[in-house]
Amino acid sequence: MEIERKFLVDKIPTLDSYKSDEITQAYISIEPEIRVRKKGDKYYRTEKGEGTLCRDEREWEITKEEFFSSYERAQGRVIEKTRYYIPNGEYTIELDIYKGKHAGLVVAEVEFPSEDEALSFNLPSWLGKEITYDVAFRNKILACT
Repeated sequence: MEIERKFLVDKIPTLDSYKSDEITQAYISIEPEIRVRKKGDKYYRTEKGEGTLCRDEREWEITKEEFFSSYERAQGRVIEKTRYYIPNGEYTIELDIYKGKHAGLVVAEVEFPSEDEALSFNLPSWLGKEITYDVAFRNKILACT
């Protein structure tokens, strides 16, 4: 189960000291949501269920060959972004700066162990509008636009 809140970013904090990854993810199916992801030098396949704040998620590591084979089947439904990992108390804010056709979009997401913790999270001042419930900002939708 994934419990996650998402936000637009009003002001990008200084990112020099934070770990980051280059991410490419390709959607081989939109319904159901199935994607493959290259993150650094690792490759993953993820299947996600329906929902907003909470939804089922299964992810496992795959080979480079499996990634590229699936990438070809994605028919251009691809997202590219740089992800920064920003510690915030006991949580990590993942700040995504999109590239390519979505350049300029900056989104932050935070995963939580429970709904209660998600709903009581104190937002840093640089986070903007919450988009957890706005399906237009789901990566699978962005990959198709």
